[in-house]
Amino acid sequence: MYTGREKVAAAFLLKEGDSAAIIETNTTHAVPHIMKALQEEDVQPEQVKWIIITHVHLDHAGGASALLAQCPNATLLAHPKAAPHMIDPSRLVNSAMDIYGEETFQELYGEIQPIAEERVRIMEDGEVLTFGERTLRFFYTRGHANHHFSIYDSHLNAVFAGDSFGIVYPQLQSKGLFTFPSTPPTDFDAQAAIDSVDNILATGATTVYPTHYGPVTALDAIGSSLRKQLAMFDEWIEEVDTSGRPDEELDDLFYKRVREHFDTMLQSLGVAKDDPWRVLLDIDCMLNGQGLAFAVKKRRYKRSKQK
Repeated sequence: MYTGREKVAAAFLLKEGDSAAIIETNTTHAVPHIMKALQEEDVQPEQVKWIIITHVHLDHAGGASALLAQCPNATLLAHPKAAPHMIDPSRLVNSAMDIYGEETFQELYGEIQPIAEERVRIMEDGEVLTFGERTLRFFYTRGHANHHFSIYDSHLNAVFAGDSFGIVYPQLQSKGLFTFPSTPPTDFDAQAAIDSVDNILATGATTVYPTHYGPVTALDAIGSSLRKQLAMFDEWIEEVDTSGRPDEELDDLFYKRVREHFDTMLQSLGVAKDDPWRVLLDIDCMLNGQGLAFAVKKRRYKRSKQK
């Protein structure tokens, strides 16, 4: 449950004997749904051993403090660059409030509290965690965010990919595959994102669980589509960077390009212009546009410092 809609942002439950792990926490508003799912699966809150976030963006990690409060024996597993923002979320919260305003922030994410340092464990690149009969291998997948990792599950032969293997809303798949990269500010890097797609495929997994929204099994087709789009986005950045367009115009420019790109893809699949599920793309158009614009601004800023 995210933005009041189902099958938009996922959390995943793994059970091993009398222990459980939860991958992704969604937002504080989703925690009651997660607790209900535990009850339905006959898992007591005290049995949750690990809570794992792929990165700190608040649709993935916003519910972490509330979920840890409900699961007294759980430890949060996080990227080393993500962990400090969970221990002290003030910068994360203030940044999001600057974008959305306090009222909208509360509607989207709810209350976010600091997490005690002793309840947070940093996972290094390539680190393997034994969990019952399975192993979980953590590997860093940059591109969407510099503090992002994915998790390979040996038992499922699957990867929990966060936002590193695209967005695949099930509501928009009825006419054929519709996937796209997520390119928000401030870390988007097209080549790093392509490398992450390749590294996910290189695990040999037969299933990937994107947080928005798995599972998916057409991995080669998704990977090919993501690579092409990421290369196109990189070309857009290069073109606009040298175009002379002022920085203040870039958010709107890229928003329109992303919107047109999505519309073209959906039209080619035969998805109607009045399909009610197109509303899912509103936030993605905004965030992707802002991320591409920020990439241009960051290039220009670096050049200005070299003069």
